[in-house]
Amino acid sequence: MAKRTTKQSPVTTDLKPETETVDQTPESPSPSTGSGNYSRLSEFDIYLFRAGKHTRLYEKLGSHVVEVDGVVGTYFAVWAPSARYVAVIGNFNGWNKGSHPLKVRWDSSGIWEAFVPHIGRGEIYKYAITHDSGRELEKGDPFALWWETPPKTGSVVWDNWYEWKDDYWMRNRGKFNALNKPISVYELHLNSWRRDPSEPTRQLSYNEVADALVPYIKELGFTHVEFMPVMEHPYDPSWGYQITGYFAPTSRFGTPQDFMNMIERLHQENIGVYLDWVPSHFPGDAHGLYEFDGSHLYEHPDMRKGYHPDWKSYIFNYGRNEVRAFLLSNALFWLDRFHADGLRVDAVASMLYLDYSRNHGEWEPNVFGGRENLEAISLFKELNEAVYKDFPEVQMIAEESTAFPGVTRPTYTGGLGFGMKWMMGWMNDTLRYFQRDSYYRRWHQDELTFSTVYAFSENFMLPFSHDEVVYGKKALISKMPGDEWQRFANLRLLFTYMFTHPGTKLLFMGCEFGQTSEWKFDGSLDWHLLDYTPHQGMKECMKALNRLYRSEPALYEQSFVAEGFEWIDTTDRENSMIVYARKGTRTKEQVVIVLNMTPIPRTDYRIGVPAAGTWVELFNSDDRAFFGSGLLNSQPLVSQPQEWQGRQASIILTVPPLGAVVLKYQNNEA
Repeated sequence: MAKRTTKQSPVTTDLKPETETVDQTPESPSPSTGSGNYSRLSEFDIYLFRAGKHTRLYEKLGSHVVEVDGVVGTYFAVWAPSARYVAVIGNFNGWNKGSHPLKVRWDSSGIWEAFVPHIGRGEIYKYAITHDSGRELEKGDPFALWWETPPKTGSVVWDNWYEWKDDYWMRNRGKFNALNKPISVYELHLNSWRRDPSEPTRQLSYNEVADALVPYIKELGFTHVEFMPVMEHPYDPSWGYQITGYFAPTSRFGTPQDFMNMIERLHQENIGVYLDWVPSHFPGDAHGLYEFDGSHLYEHPDMRKGYHPDWKSYIFNYGRNEVRAFLLSNALFWLDRFHADGLRVDAVASMLYLDYSRNHGEWEPNVFGGRENLEAISLFKELNEAVYKDFPEVQMIAEESTAFPGVTRPTYTGGLGFGMKWMMGWMNDTLRYFQRDSYYRRWHQDELTFSTVYAFSENFMLPFSHDEVVYGKKALISKMPGDEWQRFANLRLLFTYMFTHPGTKLLFMGCEFGQTSEWKFDGSLDWHLLDYTPHQGMKECMKALNRLYRSEPALYEQSFVAEGFEWIDTTDRENSMIVYARKGTRTKEQVVIVLNMTPIPRTDYRIGVPAAGTWVELFNSDDRAFFGSGLLNSQPLVSQPQEWQGRQASIILTVPPLGAVVLKYQNNEA
C-alpha cells in the first residue's frame, strides 16, 4: 500500500471518548515500546469464543482506546490463526508493517493483540497479515466501529460512546413492539430516499435525513421504519447487501453517533427502528473478510457451501465456532449499542438449504442425506435464543421464501425461534391478482382467498418491499391495470386489502404516494409527484389506513390466530366481490371489510354481518380526499333480520368501483 500523506481528523462532537484506564502486569515492558501484556480478553472470553458462545466480542476484539500506566493509546486485537505475522499499520507509522507487530496469544486461540501508545480516536489503520505460506495481505478490521468513506478502505479507531435520550421508548417499547400491537413498517434505503433538491447528486447526512424523515413518518402514521443495510459496504449497487464492515454504520452519511442520533429522534416520536441484517454472505473485496488471514477463515472452505452463485459472494462457515460467535455478537451489537428494535434477517432461505440455487451435483447432502443446512439451522436457533434472552422486547424477522416449517415457532418446540416471517406467498399471489384486468378477476378469486389456508401457520408480515419495484418489475402503481383513475383506485384497494388482512405490514418507500418509476438506488424518490392530486390522494389514503390500523384492535390484536379472522363471502365471483371480518379479543371489537374488485359500483348490495345492530363506515377507499369518486356510506347501516350468507342478520350498502369499505359494529346497548 502506498503511504498516505494526510491523516483523517476526528469528527468534532460533544462526546468524550470512552477511555479505559488499566494497569499493566508487572512483567510487561514499557507501553512506549508498543508491546506488553495488556489484554481485554480473559480466559473465559477465550473459552466462549472457541466454543462459539461469545455474544459480546465487540467489547473485546477490534480497536479500543485505553490508558495503560498513565499512557493513552489503542489496544488492537484480531483473529488470524493461520497468520505467521500480524502488524497494525496506519498513518501513525507510515504504513510500515515492521513498526508495530502484534503478539499472538499463548492459548492457541489465533488472536493477535498489542497496545500501541499515543494513538486514538480518528486514527486510520489496517492489519498487515502474512500467511504461513508467505502470502501478504492488508485487511480492514472485522470489528472496526467506523471506516473510511468508500472507495477508501481503511478502518478508523472510534467508539460507540453516546448519551442516549430515548429512555421513555426503551422502557416502554414492549407496548409498541409486541405481536399483539399494530406494526406498520416503512422500508427505506438511506442513499435514495431523498437527495439535496438543490444538488441532486449529493447524499444527505444522517442528520439531514432525520430532519425530513422523522416528521414524515410521524405524519404518515407508520409505527416503525426499516433501514436497508446501513453496515459499511464498498459497492453502492449492492444496496448495502455486500458488507465488509459488520460493526459499523456506513461513513457515507456521517459518524456512528450521527446514526445513533437518527434512531434516538425516531424513538422520541415513538417510532421503532428495524435494521436489515445480512448473515448469509459477504463480498470478496481484498480488504474484507474473504481469505482474511490467507485461509478460508470466515467462509466455508468447500465452495459448494462457501460460495453463493447468485450473488457471486462468499458464505459464512456456520459450523465454525468462532464464526458463529462473530455473527451472534454482531446481531446483539446493533441491539445493544444502537438501540435497534429488531433485525430483519436477509436471505434466510439461502442459508437453510444446501441446494439453494444449485444444480444436481453442485451440493453435498447433510449427514442424514437431506438438503437442509443443519449448521445454519442450529445457528438460527441459538441466535434467536440469545437475542430474546437479552432483548425480550425486540423482534427478529425472517425473510424466508419457502415453506420451511416452524420459522416463527419457539425453539423448545423445534422451531427456529423468529418473531415474524415475511409472507412471500401472499405477496406473489396478491400482486398476480391485482395485475389482472378486472374483467378476468372473477376466475381468479382463489389467488386472494388461498392465503388464509396457511396464514396462521406462522407469524406473518405482509411485505411489499424493494424487491417488487426493481429489475423491470415496475412500480406498484404501474402494475395496476386501467386508466389513471383506475390504477390509483386499484392501488388504494390493494393497500386496504393489505392493511385489513391478518399479519403485520411492510411497505417500501415511495409506494405510499404512488411512485411511478422503478426504484433507483443512486437517485431520489420523485417527490415532485406530490404536487399532483392523484399522488396527494394516495398519500392521504395511506395516512388514513395507518390511522385505521392503529385505532382498531380488531385489525391487530389477533393477527396470527384464526380466531381473529372470518370469511363472510367469497362466492360472488361473477361480481368479483369479497367480504370478511376481523375480530379483536373482545366480542364487540369487530370490523367487516367489503372489497369490490371491478370498476362497476355496487349499490343496494346485501352482505351478512356477524352481529345484529348498527354498522358504521370507518373507511372508504373511494373518498374524494383520496382522489376517489366519493361514493360513500355516510349514514349508519342498521341490520335487518334477514338471513344472508349464513348469518342471521344482514345489511345493505353501497360499494364503490374498485373500492374497499370498512365497517364497524356499534353496540346498541352502549
